[in-house]
Amino acid sequence: MNTATQSQRIAKMIFASVYPMYVQKVEKKGRTKKELHQVITWLTGFNDKKLQELIKEKVTFETFFQRAKLHPQAHLITGVICGYRIEEIEDPLTRQARYLDKLVDELAKGRKMEKILRSQEA
Repeated sequence: MNTATQSQRIAKMIFASVYPMYVQKVEKKGRTKKELHQVITWLTGFNDKKLQELIKEKVTFETFFQRAKLHPQAHLITGVICGYRIEEIEDPLTRQARYLDKLVDELAKGRKMEKILRSQEA
């Protein structure tokens, strides 16, 4: 697969079109939208109000992550998501989008919040 093409596809995806799938995924597994927002806030620095603005504005993932203040511990998000090892993804935007996918995945799988948020104490 051409990774440049994949990166462009991710960059142009509208966050608001993926967000309901995140909500559905976590709620189907017994987690809450509030927990999803906690995870998104941890990664991006966006509060609920800002998140709603970005959804309403229909920003692309590229814009979403350009406006984000990525958490200093985000690099600790590792492992495989969508068949790719996160720490080996070279394109920064694709890696950031996969960070978010991985966090949502961990939340849906019932992982403890302090583990998901890469707490220093954990």
